[in-house]
Amino acid sequence: MASDKSENCLAWAAKDESGVLSPYEFKRRDVGKDDISVKITHCGICYADVLYTRNKFKKSLYPVVPGHEIVGTVQEVGSDVQRFKMGDHVGVGTFINSCRDCEYCNDGLEVHCANGVITTFNSVDVDGTITKGGYSSFIVVHERYCHRIPDGYPLALAAPLLCAGITVYTPMIRHKMNQPGKSLGVIGLGGLGHMAVKFGKAFGMNVTVFSTSISKKEEALNLLGADNFVVSSDTEQMKALDKSLDFIIDTASGEHPFDPYITTLKTAGVLVLVGAPSEMKLTPLKLLVGMISISGSATGGTKHTQEMLDFCGTHKIYPKVEVIPIQSVNEALERLIKNDVKYRFVIDIENSLK
Repeated sequence: MASDKSENCLAWAAKDESGVLSPYEFKRRDVGKDDISVKITHCGICYADVLYTRNKFKKSLYPVVPGHEIVGTVQEVGSDVQRFKMGDHVGVGTFINSCRDCEYCNDGLEVHCANGVITTFNSVDVDGTITKGGYSSFIVVHERYCHRIPDGYPLALAAPLLCAGITVYTPMIRHKMNQPGKSLGVIGLGGLGHMAVKFGKAFGMNVTVFSTSISKKEEALNLLGADNFVVSSDTEQMKALDKSLDFIIDTASGEHPFDPYITTLKTAGVLVLVGAPSEMKLTPLKLLVGMISISGSATGGTKHTQEMLDFCGTHKIYPKVEVIPIQSVNEALERLIKNDVKYRFVIDIENSLK
């Protein structure tokens, strides 16, 4: 058994609304009978890390240790743990607790827990402590909320799957976007969008990427394997796609019109929103005459997360990442705001957090 439970957890935290992160130490809780302690090797950077470190939702609980794309190695196990053993490679995603008793928890959809999910950071846990995320040396978590990383899957590449990957995988499965020959549109080519393209191609779909920037054309087609690339501001290119797509996954969080995309959907087409623009503006009549469905989705429960990880392992689906040391995290967050990353930052916790 490891003895890390008595050691300080090293981390980087934001102390105020400036969002600037700096070194910080705190105590993790002891490992309970159903818990595992995970030595963190890598942690992906999500836009949520920007929002909470800078108090954009006005509910940040400082000091904030962000990070919910966590991978590492099991270094201690509780006496009743069944699923994991020392040395296993595991991942922890966007939540670390739930009621475990509602219809959603019982169905492996804990992220929709009827009593409210407890997020991996900046949440009040059942013992009254504030959860702290993966920009840290280790984490203690109930085994239910850990996921096995497939054998041989590189840990640095596994990190983005725990948020970006599952966020697009879940609605794709729910809306049956895993049907070969169906057509998929992907709005935005960031951390989420590039994973949607990869899943779409693995499912055998015909994938069109929508972007506001022509500069992303080559990488969309050649690097990620999309079948088609459309500059969304080009009305002629958009018109050529009229009623041609079965599904659209919208990963864009900035303000953007919806009508032009809705017209590219076939009758009974589905647009799934996984980005978070502050409002949606569309013409309801377009939904009525096209029998169009608009759906929302947020990450996924334990069932789909493990299924997604296994799928990525089997089909060798790897996110495109830029690995950085923890000392570069503030610069990385600034670059993320400017969309200056292809396509996900991952912090090398193991080799840089000392």
